[in-house]
Amino acid sequence: MEEKNKPGAYRAGGRPSYGGTRRAVVLGGIGGGGRYEPPRKRTKKSNFISNIERGGAPEAPRTERPASHSAPFARPASTPRKFAPRSSSYSSNSSSRGTSSFGGSRGGFSRGGSGRPQQKRGNTRNPGENIDVNRFVSRAVVVEEEKIYVPTHQFSDLKIETKLKENITRKGYSIPTAIQDQSIPEVLKGRDLIGIANTGEGKTAAFLVPLINKMMLHPESRVLVIVPTRELALQIDEEFMGFARGLGIYSVLLVGGTSMGMQIERLRRRVRMVIGTPGRLKDLVERGELKLAEFDNLVLDEADRMLDMGFIVDIKFLIEKMPKERHTLFFSATFSREIEDLAHRMLHDPIRISVKKQDTAKNVEQDIIRFREKGQKFDLLCDLLHKSEFNKVLVFGRTKHGVEKLGKDLAQAGFRAASIHGNKTQPQRQRALKDFKDDRVQILVATDVAARGLDIPNVSHVINYEVPGTYDDYVHRIGRTGRAGKKGAALTFVEG
Repeated sequence: MEEKNKPGAYRAGGRPSYGGTRRAVVLGGIGGGGRYEPPRKRTKKSNFISNIERGGAPEAPRTERPASHSAPFARPASTPRKFAPRSSSYSSNSSSRGTSSFGGSRGGFSRGGSGRPQQKRGNTRNPGENIDVNRFVSRAVVVEEEKIYVPTHQFSDLKIETKLKENITRKGYSIPTAIQDQSIPEVLKGRDLIGIANTGEGKTAAFLVPLINKMMLHPESRVLVIVPTRELALQIDEEFMGFARGLGIYSVLLVGGTSMGMQIERLRRRVRMVIGTPGRLKDLVERGELKLAEFDNLVLDEADRMLDMGFIVDIKFLIEKMPKERHTLFFSATFSREIEDLAHRMLHDPIRISVKKQDTAKNVEQDIIRFREKGQKFDLLCDLLHKSEFNKVLVFGRTKHGVEKLGKDLAQAGFRAASIHGNKTQPQRQRALKDFKDDRVQILVATDVAARGLDIPNVSHVINYEVPGTYDDYVHRIGRTGRAGKKGAALTFVEG
Protein backbone atom coordinates (compact mmCIF):
# COMPACT_ATOMS: atom_id res chain seq x y z
CA MET A 1 0.00 0.00 0.00
CA GLU A 2 1.38 3.38 -0.91
CA GLU A 3 2.27 5.75 1.91
CA LYS A 4 -0.40 8.26 0.94
CA ASN A 5 -3.12 5.68 1.31
CA LYS A 6 -2.13 4.44 4.74
CA PRO A 7 -4.67 5.14 7.46
CA GLY A 8 -3.56 8.26 9.27
CA ALA A 9 -0.83 9.17 6.79
CA TYR A 10 -0.22 12.89 6.34
CA ARG A 11 0.69 15.02 3.37
CA ALA A 12 2.68 18.06 4.40
CA GLY A 13 0.67 21.23 3.99
CA GLY A 14 -2.55 19.44 3.14
CA ARG A 15 -5.25 17.07 4.36
CA PRO A 16 -4.79 13.47 5.44
CA SER A 17 -5.75 10.53 3.30
CA TYR A 18 -7.66 7.79 5.00
CA GLY A 19 -8.30 4.23 4.08
CA GLY A 20 -11.70 2.68 4.58
CA THR A 21 -14.97 4.51 4.62
CA ARG A 22 -14.12 7.27 7.06
CA ARG A 23 -12.21 10.43 6.35
CA ALA A 24 -10.81 13.05 8.68
CA VAL A 25 -11.94 16.60 8.28
CA VAL A 26 -8.69 18.46 8.71
CA LEU A 27 -5.11 17.65 9.45
CA GLY A 28 -1.74 17.97 7.80
CA GLY A 29 0.63 20.90 7.88
CA ILE A 30 -0.36 24.43 8.62
CA GLY A 31 -1.37 26.55 5.65
CA GLY A 32 1.44 28.89 4.69
CA GLY A 33 4.08 26.42 5.90
CA GLY A 34 5.33 25.51 9.34
CA ARG A 35 3.64 24.74 12.61
CA TYR A 36 2.24 27.25 15.05
CA GLU A 37 4.95 28.72 17.27
CA PRO A 38 3.49 30.13 20.48
CA PRO A 39 4.64 33.37 22.08
CA ARG A 40 6.49 31.43 24.76
CA LYS A 41 9.16 28.79 25.01
CA ARG A 42 8.31 25.59 23.19
CA THR A 43 9.82 22.18 23.81
CA LYS A 44 11.68 20.48 21.03
CA LYS A 45 9.59 18.77 18.38
CA SER A 46 9.44 15.03 18.58
CA ASN A 47 10.43 12.78 15.68
CA PHE A 48 6.73 12.13 15.32
CA ILE A 49 5.98 15.73 14.30
CA SER A 50 8.98 16.20 12.02
CA ASN A 51 8.21 12.98 10.17
CA ILE A 52 4.60 14.07 9.71
CA GLU A 53 5.73 17.37 8.21
CA ARG A 54 7.90 15.47 5.72
CA GLY A 55 4.94 13.31 4.81
CA GLY A 56 6.48 10.15 6.27
CA ALA A 57 5.33 7.68 8.86
CA PRO A 58 5.75 8.67 12.50
CA GLU A 59 8.61 7.17 14.46
CA ALA A 60 8.37 6.00 18.02
CA PRO A 61 9.78 8.44 20.56
CA ARG A 62 13.27 7.71 21.80
CA THR A 63 13.45 5.62 24.90
CA GLU A 64 16.33 7.59 26.40
CA ARG A 65 14.11 10.60 27.14
CA PRO A 66 14.39 11.42 30.86
CA ALA A 67 11.57 10.05 32.93
CA SER A 68 10.84 13.51 34.28
CA HIS A 69 9.79 14.71 30.84
CA SER A 70 6.44 13.91 29.34
CA ALA A 71 7.08 12.05 26.13
CA PRO A 72 5.45 13.96 23.28
CA PHE A 73 3.17 11.76 21.23
CA ALA A 74 4.09 8.75 23.36
CA ARG A 75 2.18 5.54 22.93
CA PRO A 76 2.26 2.10 24.55
CA ALA A 77 4.99 -0.24 23.35
CA SER A 78 2.38 -2.64 22.05
CA THR A 79 1.03 -0.08 19.64
CA PRO A 80 2.14 -0.49 16.01
CA ARG A 81 3.80 2.48 14.31
CA LYS A 82 0.63 4.01 13.07
CA PHE A 83 -2.03 6.12 14.71
CA ALA A 84 -2.63 3.86 17.62
CA PRO A 85 -6.23 4.18 18.74
CA ARG A 86 -8.22 4.61 15.51
CA SER A 87 -7.52 5.25 11.89
CA SER A 88 -10.22 7.89 11.76
CA SER A 89 -9.17 9.90 14.79
CA TYR A 90 -6.49 12.43 15.54
CA SER A 91 -4.12 11.06 18.16
CA SER A 92 -1.38 13.14 19.67
CA ASN A 93 0.64 13.95 22.73
CA SER A 94 2.28 17.26 21.92
CA SER A 95 3.97 19.44 24.48
CA SER A 96 1.88 22.06 26.16
CA ARG A 97 1.86 25.77 25.46
CA GLY A 98 -0.12 26.28 28.59
CA THR A 99 -2.87 24.35 30.20
CA SER A 100 -6.35 25.36 29.16
CA SER A 101 -8.61 22.72 30.57
CA PHE A 102 -12.14 23.18 31.73
CA GLY A 103 -13.01 22.88 35.37
CA GLY A 104 -12.87 24.76 38.59
CA SER A 105 -16.44 25.96 38.27
CA ARG A 106 -19.57 23.95 38.02
CA GLY A 107 -21.72 24.30 35.00
CA GLY A 108 -25.31 25.29 35.31
CA PHE A 109 -27.31 28.43 35.52
CA SER A 110 -26.89 31.43 37.73
CA ARG A 111 -29.65 33.68 38.90
CA GLY A 112 -28.42 36.31 36.49
CA GLY A 113 -28.48 33.94 33.54
CA SER A 114 -31.25 32.90 31.23
CA GLY A 115 -33.45 31.81 34.10
CA ARG A 116 -33.41 29.22 36.84
CA PRO A 117 -33.96 25.87 35.23
CA GLN A 118 -34.35 22.84 37.39
CA GLN A 119 -31.57 20.79 36.00
CA LYS A 120 -31.81 17.10 35.47
CA ARG A 121 -29.50 15.24 37.78
CA GLY A 122 -27.18 12.59 36.52
CA ASN A 123 -23.50 11.83 36.39
CA THR A 124 -22.05 15.28 36.92
CA ARG A 125 -18.48 14.12 37.40
CA ASN A 126 -17.84 13.11 33.79
CA PRO A 127 -20.59 14.42 31.53
CA GLY A 128 -20.74 12.55 28.27
CA GLU A 129 -18.67 9.61 29.48
CA ASN A 130 -21.42 7.17 28.54
CA ILE A 131 -21.61 8.35 24.93
CA ASP A 132 -19.97 5.95 22.49
CA VAL A 133 -17.22 8.00 20.81
CA ASN A 134 -17.92 6.19 17.55
CA ARG A 135 -21.02 8.38 17.32
CA PHE A 136 -18.72 11.39 16.95
CA VAL A 137 -17.24 9.98 13.73
CA SER A 138 -19.31 10.22 10.58
CA ARG A 139 -18.67 11.17 7.02
CA ALA A 140 -20.92 13.84 5.54
CA VAL A 141 -23.55 12.19 3.37
CA VAL A 142 -23.72 13.44 -0.17
CA VAL A 143 -27.46 13.75 -0.63
CA GLU A 144 -29.44 14.65 -3.66
CA GLU A 145 -30.07 18.36 -3.86
CA GLU A 146 -33.33 19.13 -2.16
CA LYS A 147 -36.09 20.40 -4.33
CA ILE A 148 -36.50 24.14 -4.17
CA TYR A 149 -39.62 24.96 -2.22
CA VAL A 150 -42.20 26.76 -4.33
CA PRO A 151 -44.38 28.90 -2.03
CA THR A 152 -48.08 29.33 -2.61
CA HIS A 153 -47.90 32.92 -1.37
CA GLN A 154 -45.67 35.95 -1.77
CA PHE A 155 -45.25 38.48 1.02
CA SER A 156 -46.75 41.05 -1.32
CA ASP A 157 -50.06 39.17 -1.64
CA LEU A 158 -50.51 38.30 2.04
CA LYS A 159 -53.52 39.90 3.70
CA ILE A 160 -51.51 42.20 5.94
CA GLU A 161 -51.28 45.96 6.41
CA THR A 162 -49.49 48.00 3.74
CA LYS A 163 -46.97 49.57 6.14
CA LEU A 164 -46.01 46.15 7.41
CA LYS A 165 -45.50 44.96 3.83
CA GLU A 166 -43.21 47.93 3.24
CA ASN A 167 -41.10 46.99 6.26
CA ILE A 168 -40.91 43.38 5.07
CA THR A 169 -39.67 44.57 1.68
CA ARG A 170 -37.19 46.94 3.33
CA LYS A 171 -35.73 44.02 5.25
CA GLY A 172 -35.16 42.20 1.97
CA TYR A 173 -37.89 39.60 2.30
CA SER A 174 -39.67 38.68 -0.91
CA ILE A 175 -40.27 34.92 -1.09
CA PRO A 176 -41.43 33.17 2.10
CA THR A 177 -39.70 30.06 3.39
CA ALA A 178 -41.75 26.91 3.78
CA ILE A 179 -42.56 27.51 7.46
CA GLN A 180 -43.48 31.14 6.73
CA ASP A 181 -45.57 30.30 3.69
CA GLN A 182 -47.60 27.65 5.51
CA SER A 183 -47.82 29.28 8.95
CA ILE A 184 -48.54 32.96 8.33
CA PRO A 185 -51.96 32.51 6.65
CA GLU A 186 -53.09 30.19 9.47
CA VAL A 187 -51.92 32.55 12.21
CA LEU A 188 -53.68 35.43 10.44
CA LYS A 189 -56.88 33.37 10.73
CA GLY A 190 -56.37 33.11 14.49
CA ARG A 191 -55.52 29.40 14.55
CA ASP A 192 -53.39 27.91 17.31
CA LEU A 193 -50.35 26.38 15.68
CA ILE A 194 -47.60 23.82 16.25
CA GLY A 195 -44.62 24.51 13.98
CA ILE A 196 -41.88 21.90 13.61
CA ALA A 197 -38.79 23.23 11.84
CA ASN A 198 -35.03 23.39 12.22
CA THR A 199 -33.30 26.52 13.47
CA GLY A 200 -32.58 28.84 10.56
CA GLU A 201 -35.77 28.05 8.64
CA GLY A 202 -37.37 31.44 9.30
CA LYS A 203 -39.60 30.59 12.27
CA THR A 204 -39.19 34.06 13.78
CA ALA A 205 -40.80 35.85 10.84
CA ALA A 206 -43.44 33.11 10.71
CA PHE A 207 -44.91 34.34 13.99
CA LEU A 208 -43.78 37.99 14.10
CA VAL A 209 -45.38 39.06 10.81
CA PRO A 210 -48.95 37.88 11.56
CA LEU A 211 -48.82 38.94 15.22
CA ILE A 212 -47.58 42.45 14.38
CA ASN A 213 -50.41 42.69 11.88
CA LYS A 214 -52.85 41.62 14.61
CA MET A 215 -51.51 44.32 16.96
CA MET A 216 -51.93 46.91 14.21
CA LEU A 217 -55.59 45.96 13.80
CA HIS A 218 -56.33 45.48 17.52
CA PRO A 219 -54.70 48.20 19.68
CA GLU A 220 -55.30 46.28 22.94
CA SER A 221 -53.66 43.07 21.75
CA ARG A 222 -50.35 42.14 23.41
CA VAL A 223 -47.86 39.33 22.77
CA LEU A 224 -45.65 37.29 25.11
CA VAL A 225 -42.75 35.37 23.53
CA ILE A 226 -40.93 32.86 25.76
CA VAL A 227 -37.52 31.54 24.68
CA PRO A 228 -34.78 29.51 26.42
CA THR A 229 -31.80 31.89 26.09
CA ARG A 230 -30.89 35.55 26.10
CA GLU A 231 -29.24 35.29 22.68
CA LEU A 232 -32.38 33.92 21.04
CA ALA A 233 -34.46 36.61 22.77
CA LEU A 234 -32.13 39.26 21.39
CA GLN A 235 -32.34 37.88 17.86
CA ILE A 236 -36.14 37.93 17.98
CA ASP A 237 -36.17 41.46 19.36
CA GLU A 238 -33.89 42.67 16.57
CA GLU A 239 -36.16 41.08 13.97
CA PHE A 240 -39.21 42.62 15.62
CA MET A 241 -37.74 46.12 15.52
CA GLY A 242 -37.16 45.79 11.80
CA PHE A 243 -40.69 44.58 11.06
CA ALA A 244 -42.35 47.10 13.42
CA ARG A 245 -40.38 50.14 12.29
CA GLY A 246 -42.54 53.27 12.31
CA LEU A 247 -45.67 51.40 13.40
CA GLY A 248 -45.81 52.71 16.97
CA ILE A 249 -45.55 49.20 18.42
CA TYR A 250 -42.71 48.63 20.86
CA SER A 251 -41.05 45.70 22.59
CA VAL A 252 -39.13 44.98 25.78
CA LEU A 253 -36.48 42.33 26.35
CA LEU A 254 -36.87 40.61 29.75
CA VAL A 255 -33.77 38.48 30.31
CA GLY A 256 -31.07 38.05 32.92
CA GLY A 257 -27.77 39.85 32.73
CA THR A 258 -29.32 43.31 32.40
CA SER A 259 -30.81 45.77 34.86
CA MET A 260 -34.20 44.68 36.13
CA GLY A 261 -34.92 48.29 37.05
CA MET A 262 -34.60 49.41 33.44
CA GLN A 263 -36.79 46.51 32.32
CA ILE A 264 -39.48 47.48 34.83
CA GLU A 265 -39.32 51.07 33.63
CA ARG A 266 -39.91 49.95 30.04
CA LEU A 267 -42.72 47.63 31.07
CA ARG A 268 -44.55 50.53 32.68
CA ARG A 269 -44.64 52.27 29.30
CA ARG A 270 -47.06 49.53 28.26
CA VAL A 271 -45.02 47.95 25.53
CA ARG A 272 -47.03 45.44 23.54
CA MET A 273 -44.40 42.85 22.64
CA VAL A 274 -42.63 41.15 25.57
CA ILE A 275 -39.77 38.78 24.76
CA GLY A 276 -38.11 36.97 27.63
CA THR A 277 -36.62 33.93 29.30
CA PRO A 278 -38.67 31.94 31.84
CA GLY A 279 -36.66 32.83 34.96
CA ARG A 280 -36.72 36.60 34.50
CA LEU A 281 -40.38 36.56 33.41
CA LYS A 282 -41.30 34.62 36.55
CA ASP A 283 -39.37 37.08 38.73
CA LEU A 284 -41.27 40.03 37.27
CA VAL A 285 -44.64 38.30 37.59
CA GLU A 286 -43.94 37.55 41.27
CA ARG A 287 -42.97 41.20 41.81
CA GLY A 288 -46.28 42.28 40.30
CA GLU A 289 -44.58 44.19 37.49
CA LEU A 290 -45.61 41.84 34.66
CA LYS A 291 -49.36 41.20 34.49
CA LEU A 292 -49.82 38.27 32.15
CA ALA A 293 -53.62 38.49 32.31
CA GLU A 294 -53.25 41.40 29.86
CA PHE A 295 -51.62 39.24 27.17
CA ASP A 296 -53.86 37.50 24.65
CA ASN A 297 -51.09 36.00 22.49
CA LEU A 298 -48.41 33.51 23.51
CA VAL A 299 -45.43 32.18 21.55
CA LEU A 300 -43.14 29.41 22.81
CA ASP A 301 -40.02 29.19 20.65
CA GLU A 302 -37.47 26.35 20.99
CA ALA A 303 -39.97 24.57 23.24
CA ASP A 304 -38.00 21.32 23.15
CA ARG A 305 -34.88 22.99 24.46
CA MET A 306 -36.78 24.72 27.26
CA LEU A 307 -37.98 21.32 28.45
CA ASP A 308 -34.46 19.90 28.17
CA MET A 309 -33.17 22.74 30.33
CA GLY A 310 -35.76 22.10 33.03
CA PHE A 311 -37.93 25.16 32.48
CA ILE A 312 -41.18 23.19 32.52
CA VAL A 313 -42.22 24.37 36.02
CA ASP A 314 -41.62 28.04 35.18
CA ILE A 315 -43.46 27.69 31.87
CA LYS A 316 -46.51 26.17 33.56
CA PHE A 317 -46.43 28.97 36.15
CA LEU A 318 -46.44 31.62 33.42
CA ILE A 319 -49.18 29.98 31.36
CA GLU A 320 -51.45 29.69 34.40
CA LYS A 321 -51.29 33.48 34.76
CA MET A 322 -52.47 34.07 31.20
CA PRO A 323 -56.09 34.20 29.98
CA LYS A 324 -57.66 30.88 29.07
CA GLU A 325 -58.87 32.42 25.83
CA ARG A 326 -55.67 33.23 24.02
CA HIS A 327 -53.90 32.70 20.73
CA THR A 328 -50.99 30.27 21.20
CA LEU A 329 -48.14 29.41 18.83
CA PHE A 330 -45.74 26.60 19.65
CA PHE A 331 -42.45 26.11 17.78
CA SER A 332 -39.98 23.28 18.23
CA ALA A 333 -37.24 21.48 16.32
CA THR A 334 -38.43 18.10 17.62
CA PHE A 335 -41.77 16.69 18.72
CA SER A 336 -41.29 14.14 21.48
CA ARG A 337 -44.07 12.67 23.64
CA GLU A 338 -43.23 15.20 26.37
CA ILE A 339 -43.49 18.08 23.90
CA GLU A 340 -46.76 16.69 22.57
CA ASP A 341 -48.22 16.50 26.09
CA LEU A 342 -47.23 20.10 26.81
CA ALA A 343 -48.69 21.30 23.52
CA HIS A 344 -51.92 19.44 24.20
CA ARG A 345 -52.34 21.28 27.53
CA MET A 346 -51.53 24.66 26.04
CA LEU A 347 -53.23 24.79 22.64
CA HIS A 348 -56.79 24.57 21.43
CA ASP A 349 -57.47 22.64 18.22
CA PRO A 350 -54.05 23.51 16.75
CA ILE A 351 -52.96 23.06 13.17
CA ARG A 352 -49.66 21.22 12.94
CA ILE A 353 -47.14 22.30 10.31
CA SER A 354 -43.90 20.37 9.89
CA VAL A 355 -41.25 21.46 7.42
CA LYS A 356 -38.34 19.76 9.14
CA LYS A 357 -35.75 18.82 6.56
CA GLN A 358 -33.11 16.11 6.73
CA ASP A 359 -31.07 15.79 9.87
CA THR A 360 -28.62 18.68 9.87
CA ALA A 361 -25.89 16.33 11.09
CA LYS A 362 -25.91 14.53 7.74
CA ASN A 363 -24.31 17.61 6.18
CA VAL A 364 -21.53 17.63 8.76
CA GLU A 365 -18.23 15.76 8.47
CA GLN A 366 -17.56 14.47 11.98
CA ASP A 367 -14.37 13.17 13.55
CA ILE A 368 -12.52 12.97 16.85
CA ILE A 369 -9.19 14.30 18.10
CA ARG A 370 -7.50 11.99 20.57
CA PHE A 371 -5.19 13.28 23.30
CA ARG A 372 -3.50 11.54 26.22
CA GLU A 373 -3.03 14.40 28.68
CA LYS A 374 -5.16 17.48 29.27
CA GLY A 375 -2.17 19.79 28.86
CA GLN A 376 -1.90 18.76 25.21
CA LYS A 377 -5.40 19.84 24.21
CA PHE A 378 -4.59 23.51 23.85
CA ASP A 379 -1.63 22.75 21.57
CA LEU A 380 -3.79 20.63 19.30
CA LEU A 381 -6.55 23.23 19.25
CA CYS A 382 -4.15 26.02 18.29
CA ASP A 383 -2.65 23.94 15.49
CA LEU A 384 -6.11 23.36 14.05
CA LEU A 385 -7.16 26.99 14.35
CA HIS A 386 -4.10 28.18 12.43
CA LYS A 387 -5.25 26.33 9.32
CA SER A 388 -6.79 28.55 6.68
CA GLU A 389 -9.97 26.50 6.35
CA PHE A 390 -10.83 27.18 10.02
CA ASN A 391 -12.12 30.64 9.19
CA LYS A 392 -15.22 30.81 11.40
CA VAL A 393 -15.11 28.42 14.33
CA LEU A 394 -17.51 27.78 17.19
CA VAL A 395 -15.79 26.07 20.14
CA PHE A 396 -17.94 24.46 22.84
CA GLY A 397 -17.14 23.92 26.50
CA ARG A 398 -19.19 22.72 29.46
CA THR A 399 -18.64 25.32 32.14
CA LYS A 400 -18.80 29.09 32.26
CA HIS A 401 -15.42 29.28 33.98
CA GLY A 402 -13.79 26.99 31.43
CA VAL A 403 -15.23 28.85 28.46
CA GLU A 404 -14.04 32.18 29.85
CA LYS A 405 -10.53 30.83 30.44
CA LEU A 406 -10.22 29.23 27.02
CA GLY A 407 -11.38 32.41 25.29
CA LYS A 408 -8.71 34.42 27.13
CA ASP A 409 -6.01 31.83 26.42
CA LEU A 410 -6.80 31.88 22.70
CA ALA A 411 -6.74 35.67 22.61
CA GLN A 412 -3.40 35.66 24.45
CA ALA A 413 -2.06 33.20 21.87
CA GLY A 414 -2.85 35.72 19.13
CA PHE A 415 -6.23 34.53 17.90
CA ARG A 416 -9.23 36.77 17.32
CA ALA A 417 -11.41 35.06 19.92
CA ALA A 418 -14.39 35.93 22.11
CA SER A 419 -16.59 33.98 24.51
CA ILE A 420 -20.23 33.87 25.60
CA HIS A 421 -21.64 32.27 28.73
CA GLY A 422 -24.06 32.92 31.55
CA ASN A 423 -21.70 35.08 33.62
CA LYS A 424 -21.25 37.63 30.83
CA THR A 425 -23.42 40.72 30.87
CA GLN A 426 -25.95 41.08 28.10
CA PRO A 427 -23.99 43.89 26.36
CA GLN A 428 -20.84 41.74 26.46
CA ARG A 429 -22.66 38.79 24.90
CA GLN A 430 -24.27 40.98 22.26
CA ARG A 431 -20.92 42.49 21.31
CA ALA A 432 -19.22 39.08 21.09
CA LEU A 433 -21.99 37.69 18.88
CA LYS A 434 -21.99 40.70 16.59
CA ASP A 435 -18.21 40.57 16.22
CA PHE A 436 -18.42 36.87 15.34
CA LYS A 437 -21.22 37.39 12.82
CA ASP A 438 -19.37 40.32 11.23
CA ASP A 439 -16.10 38.33 11.02
CA ARG A 440 -14.20 40.64 13.35
CA VAL A 441 -13.75 37.56 15.53
CA GLN A 442 -12.63 34.22 14.09
CA ILE A 443 -13.42 32.03 17.10
CA LEU A 444 -16.38 32.09 19.45
CA VAL A 445 -16.11 29.94 22.59
CA ALA A 446 -19.51 29.15 24.10
CA THR A 447 -21.47 27.04 26.53
CA ASP A 448 -24.37 24.94 25.26
CA VAL A 449 -26.95 27.22 26.84
CA ALA A 450 -25.51 30.44 25.42
CA ALA A 451 -25.32 29.08 21.87
CA ARG A 452 -28.72 27.40 21.73
CA GLY A 453 -30.87 28.65 18.87
CA LEU A 454 -28.26 30.98 17.42
CA ASP A 455 -28.53 31.48 13.68
CA ILE A 456 -25.00 32.37 12.58
CA PRO A 457 -24.29 31.91 8.87
CA ASN A 458 -21.17 30.31 7.40
CA VAL A 459 -19.73 28.63 10.50
CA SER A 460 -16.94 26.52 8.99
CA HIS A 461 -16.23 24.28 11.99
CA VAL A 462 -17.66 23.28 15.34
CA ILE A 463 -15.10 22.03 17.86
CA ASN A 464 -16.22 20.18 20.98
CA TYR A 465 -13.32 21.02 23.27
CA GLU A 466 -15.24 19.16 25.96
CA VAL A 467 -17.49 16.18 25.26
CA PRO A 468 -21.14 17.26 25.62
CA GLY A 469 -23.28 15.87 28.41
CA THR A 470 -25.71 14.06 26.10
CA TYR A 471 -25.84 13.01 22.48
CA ASP A 472 -28.75 15.41 21.94
CA ASP A 473 -26.48 18.24 23.08
CA TYR A 474 -23.90 16.99 20.59
CA VAL A 475 -26.42 17.14 17.75
CA HIS A 476 -27.46 20.66 18.78
CA ARG A 477 -23.83 21.76 18.85
CA ILE A 478 -22.83 20.47 15.44
CA GLY A 479 -26.06 21.82 13.97
CA ARG A 480 -24.44 25.30 14.05
CA THR A 481 -22.45 24.29 10.95
CA GLY A 482 -23.47 22.64 7.69
CA ARG A 483 -26.53 24.86 7.28
CA ALA A 484 -28.51 26.06 4.28
CA GLY A 485 -27.45 23.05 2.22
CA LYS A 486 -23.73 23.58 2.86
CA LYS A 487 -21.32 21.03 4.28
CA GLY A 488 -19.83 21.63 7.69
CA ALA A 489 -17.23 20.00 9.90
CA ALA A 490 -17.26 18.99 13.56
CA LEU A 491 -14.37 17.77 15.69
CA THR A 492 -14.61 16.36 19.22
CA PHE A 493 -11.69 16.09 21.65
CA VAL A 494 -11.60 12.63 23.25
CA GLU A 495 -9.14 11.51 25.90
CA GLY A 496 -7.39 8.20 25.40
